Amino acid sequence: MRQARFIATMTLLASLAAPAFAQLAGDADRGEGFWNQCKGCHMIGPEARNRIGPPLNGIFGRRAGAVEGFKYSKSMARMGSDGLTWTFETLDAYIDNPKALVSGTRMAYRGLKDPQDRADLIAFIREFSDKPRDIPEAEPSIVTSQPQLADEVLALQGDPDFGEYLASECGTCHQGDGSDQGIPSIVAWPEEDFVVAMHAYKQKLRPHPVMQMMAGRLTDEEIAALAAYYATLEPQ
Repeated sequence: MRQARFIATMTLLASLAAPAFAQLAGDADRGEGFWNQCKGCHMIGPEARNRIGPPLNGIFGRRAGAVEGFKYSKSMARMGSDGLTWTFETLDAYIDNPKALVSGTRMAYRGLKDPQDRADLIAFIREFSDKPRDIPEAEPSIVTSQPQLADEVLALQGDPDFGEYLASECGTCHQGDGSDQGIPSIVAWPEEDFVVAMHAYKQKLRPHPVMQMMAGRLTDEEIAALAAYYATLEPQ
């Protein structure tokens, strides 16, 4: 009895400490309605071809920036090189906020904020992928994207002076003058974009292992300070 009570207590504590993921089943028929927000730029189905955006046939398990003949933004191509692959989880995060995964994306889309709406849209897109990876064939269900950043995290006022102190480590790769020599510039980033991107690395939605490690060391306050500092810089 004592052992059973201990196991139950530890299970409860683990559940409280774990991220609050929500398991949602997508409705492809309902998701087709949300596809209307996408079809101005993307095509899907037998006749799909490159338009403003690439076709979305077979997107599950595909590396980002991999459609032959489509001219991707430099940022999207970089994320593909880093290993970003389209899964339920990464698509959910991208549809929620494209800049969370690809800061310089050309996709002018404000995001679909309701988790169930995203689940339905992703279920519709899934209909056009053959044997998508990591998706149970019997039940097109998804785990919604990583927990949203709390409003208080986004509202943190970073200290630019503290950010300048922290930025010495960033400067080993990123150029302070805003130049882009194989490493993307982070000079003059909007603060919210910076914060969202760093938390995407912390949550391992963005795949770069070095950035995951670096972001994982930072507190929310340190990320806010770095965002405030880099927002004050101007490209030279």
